[in-house]
Amino acid sequence: MTSQPTLTEPENDPGRPGGPGAPGDSGLQAGLKNRHLSMIAIGGVIGAGLFVGSSSGIATAGPGILLSYALVGTLVVLVMRMLGEMSAANPTSGSFSAHADRALGPWAGFTIGWLYWFFWVVVLAVEATAGAAILEGWIPAVPQWGWALIVMVVLTATNLVSVGSYGEFEFWFAGIKVVAIGAFIVIGGLAVFGVLPGVDSDQAGLANLTGHGGFLPNGAGAILTGILLVVFSFMGSEIATLAAGESEDPQRAVTKATNSIIWRIGVFYLGSILVVVCLLPWDSKSITEDGSYVAALDSLGIAHAGQIMNFIVLTSVLSCLNSGLYTASRMAFSLGRRGDAPKAFARTTGRGVPRTAILVSVVFGFVAVFFNYKFPDSVFLFLVNSSGAVALFVWLVICFSQLRMRKIIQAEAPEKLVVRMWLYPYLTWASAALIVFVLGYMLTDTEHDGRTTMLLSLLVAAIVLVIAVVKQRVAGRRAEDRDEIPAG
Repeated sequence: MTSQPTLTEPENDPGRPGGPGAPGDSGLQAGLKNRHLSMIAIGGVIGAGLFVGSSSGIATAGPGILLSYALVGTLVVLVMRMLGEMSAANPTSGSFSAHADRALGPWAGFTIGWLYWFFWVVVLAVEATAGAAILEGWIPAVPQWGWALIVMVVLTATNLVSVGSYGEFEFWFAGIKVVAIGAFIVIGGLAVFGVLPGVDSDQAGLANLTGHGGFLPNGAGAILTGILLVVFSFMGSEIATLAAGESEDPQRAVTKATNSIIWRIGVFYLGSILVVVCLLPWDSKSITEDGSYVAALDSLGIAHAGQIMNFIVLTSVLSCLNSGLYTASRMAFSLGRRGDAPKAFARTTGRGVPRTAILVSVVFGFVAVFFNYKFPDSVFLFLVNSSGAVALFVWLVICFSQLRMRKIIQAEAPEKLVVRMWLYPYLTWASAALIVFVLGYMLTDTEHDGRTTMLLSLLVAAIVLVIAVVKQRVAGRRAEDRDEIPAG
């Protein structure tokens, strides 16, 4: 009979704030306030990809891109529900990686933890470069690499001070994004219904949803292609469950973030994209040339629309950088606590900051930035493509972890099921099947580099998995050798 992994009490979990650590190690501290967690949860689903990446999706699927966003949004809601169930029952700084470790085995926690860390350090380079390009356009006296350096240093310093300073920065970054999208939806909605002065009513209106070739001008297959183009802009919704581990009431924070994910995705993604495709015909050249949101603002006759959107995108970039560094460092911290990374990663300062984990993560981020400027079409392209499917890998692991963890929780601590996955296990299996389908469909996509991204991501995942299996077997043999040594 095989032994079942057991639930770890939050207060005894070394990955939890105040948990036992090395001598003189205070562990993570509960420095995030409720308002920080609320805004992190809201801002986590609003990445720069929403502003920058939606243009190609609209050009590919037309108004039908709304179905692509709806399908991916539904998948994210379901995955977050699963993650919320596990995290509310056992809050931990490693989130889904720690849950996979307990539910599926150390190999799973090791593999998905390191892949997730790898994803975010590459994101650091992508976002730092994007932010630097905007800043250089405003102040060209400072070269682009100089701005990238400045941005990385400032946000590294912020994360090194305390988790509270990260939370405060993210509160304002996310707040600007939320206000901006909210204003865009309200103003754009008024224009669509013809109650905003100065707007060409012949161009803006609900007729754009079915005109110009219909709702699906490029066929139903374009919905699937649209899914590939928009799925990665949803990465980040899980950050709230990692950050909850450093809040005063982790269970409440996780429950609140999980329950609010539906309206967050519905309003910020579906709502804003609906406004864009109603304000302009989907085949308008300005959408691909200027970007969907800039083109929509221009169509309203708003002065300096491009600069306004650049400011909003910059805010999103800084938010993503800030959260990316935080997320990568906490995942490294959790891996260190579980023995899957050097022990130094698990050491914290007196303020509860995992300094080594932060510095190592940012060093890899700097290296990736260097590759972006020096070898953009070779080394950096490989890094981006090989981390591209990690979001889907993470979601798939969450599905399988929840299938096992539900049984464990019910057997050992059913009172901890304060968040429950709907229609378990049917919706969990359906979600896993949809993810596998999207992964398989990526292998057929040569037009948007889906196949390249999938193959390289699988290669990196296979390498990390082999390391995980070898490490687990070596650890097992050492344990057997220790057991065979007779007591003195």
